[in-house]
Amino acid sequence: MRVALYQCPPLPLDVAGNLKRLHQLAHEATDADVLVLPEMFLTGYNIGAEAVGALAEAQDGESAQAIAEIAQNAGRAILYGYPERAQDGQIYNAVQLIDAHGQRLCNYRKTHLFGDLDHSMFSAGDDDFPLVELNGWKLGFLICYDLEFPENTRRLALAGAELILVPTANMAPFDFVADVTVRARAFENQCYVAYANYCGHEGDIQYCGQSSIAAPDGQRIAQAGLDEALIVGTVDRQSILDARAANHYLQDRRPELYGPLHKP
Repeated sequence: MRVALYQCPPLPLDVAGNLKRLHQLAHEATDADVLVLPEMFLTGYNIGAEAVGALAEAQDGESAQAIAEIAQNAGRAILYGYPERAQDGQIYNAVQLIDAHGQRLCNYRKTHLFGDLDHSMFSAGDDDFPLVELNGWKLGFLICYDLEFPENTRRLALAGAELILVPTANMAPFDFVADVTVRARAFENQCYVAYANYCGHEGDIQYCGQSSIAAPDGQRIAQAGLDEALIVGTVDRQSILDARAANHYLQDRRPELYGPLHKP
């Protein structure tokens, strides 16, 4: 399967502009089965609670319908970040996967909120880590800061995830995460990790780019620099089998020793 990541500067508060560039991009990524966009791609990330409240949409809102049409016309799945307004009025930092037929396959809400910025805008997602199948691959989802908690990636790997898609808005000075953590999570869980970040500025935030697709052996099969880029990589199941034959992390676990990790 071919996976494309779009690293871009945000267009804050410009939903129409973001849909327009997605329409063009989806038709440019001609050899990709799935296109992964950054965290809160639809609206921008560093936009404040008032703007998030004004721009939040339901899972099946107007933008979801527009993106479903884009995905169907382009013939590829799209994973995008957006502010979700739930039925109970809560607002979540969410990502949604729409397949090449325009069907909504999955919605995931960020579970680990980062700093004052996230906490001022969003509610934290509950214990819901969906796995979905796309083109014969089992996909899991995380958002940015979620990846920095190893328990999240491990639970997805134990559930059978072969490819974990991670829309993100990672900023300086946390380049270490893009450079090292992404590869480590792929290696220690023997699966692919695709990390789609922003670049450029948004308010007082400088994004660090370096979007990548890390293979189960920890090597990068696609890597962006610091500027806008569309990168594509091929994931293959044999690499997963080879990694699991070389290291037995999942089999060698001793869960009986990890009880204290679950205590507050």
